[in-house]
Amino acid sequence: MDSKIKKIGILTGGGDCSGLNAVINAVTKTAITKYGIEVIGYRRGYFGLYTNDFMKLDLKAVSGIMHQGGTMLKSSNKDNLFNYAMKNPDGTITYKDVSDVALENMKREGVDALIVLGGDGTLTSARDFARMGMTVIGIPKTIDNDLPATDVTFGYNTSLETITDALDKIHTTAFSHDRVMVVEVMGRNTGWLAVEGGLAGSADVILIPEIPYDLEKVAEKIAERDSSGKLFSVVVVSEGAKPKGGEIFVREIIEDSADSIRLGGLGALVTKQLQEIIPSHEVRYTNLAYLQRGGITSQFDRSLGMKFGVAAVDLVMSGESSRMVIYKNNEIQHIPLVDVVGSGVVGETSKGGSKFVDPNGTVVSTCKAMGISFGD
Repeated sequence: MDSKIKKIGILTGGGDCSGLNAVINAVTKTAITKYGIEVIGYRRGYFGLYTNDFMKLDLKAVSGIMHQGGTMLKSSNKDNLFNYAMKNPDGTITYKDVSDVALENMKREGVDALIVLGGDGTLTSARDFARMGMTVIGIPKTIDNDLPATDVTFGYNTSLETITDALDKIHTTAFSHDRVMVVEVMGRNTGWLAVEGGLAGSADVILIPEIPYDLEKVAEKIAERDSSGKLFSVVVVSEGAKPKGGEIFVREIIEDSADSIRLGGLGALVTKQLQEIIPSHEVRYTNLAYLQRGGITSQFDRSLGMKFGVAAVDLVMSGESSRMVIYKNNEIQHIPLVDVVGSGVVGETSKGGSKFVDPNGTVVSTCKAMGISFGD
């Protein structure tokens, strides 16, 4: 055990998801009961680290939070302390590296190590803080399941349950009115939520970023169902899907965000275009949007979150730094943070960058064997 560690901090960055509170619960309880050290939680991610806004985490503070979605510490995805937006008196913005302020705040409060929960942007900053000498351990967090090296991330399972439940409900109204129902899901540039949720939810068509689609092919699938007496169809659209020869549909660009490109709205466009191709059908649109982030945390995500939290504290206390906890081959392991960030590689187990759905992999092959179309 590293006897120099007397107090650790924890923060959550990026978008929220179910399972974050389970990790916070496990980190706090492990630090206190197993090692007898203090824990504080920085509010609103790196913003709290910069402004020194934190709360003491003890056994009472984390009691009864494990099942709750979201994060008790709140979060932010606009605060890159290595390129922080400073507003000038004249209204202009100047970007400045304020990472030294974060280090000074930790030193002032006697925080010896930091556990960071986040996705690619948040963990990139964690890696950079480690390079400055901070003892830091990363924990992967995203509903998109697009982080490399780990088989799964917490939050993903709960989101899939939400999508599957929504598709079950959509089916009843689609059947009742002989409609084509288009359901948009999140996932950014990867199709894990769409393909796994669509498979479990009995979708007829799934459009994902990894397989460019042709709406004429989608219309052919709907016509095929019509001819067999199935006069309704459910089309799941991943927000990052794109047509053959086309580009992704960008809803807006948020200049002051670390993740400036915002997707969403492709489902509405697909609905309009499909309606023009198949005028004999009513085509309706539903965007699950932020419903996929919230709600009661599933058993799997609670369990995985707690295992990650315990492992992160153990790593800190064993003297490790600049590592990320992962779930691999049904075991909790850890890898260097430098292996987490980088360029994307297509494949279900890519090492760097994002983890994409393999168009020739098991899940897509299973879908196609079940008669599900990808519009290709």
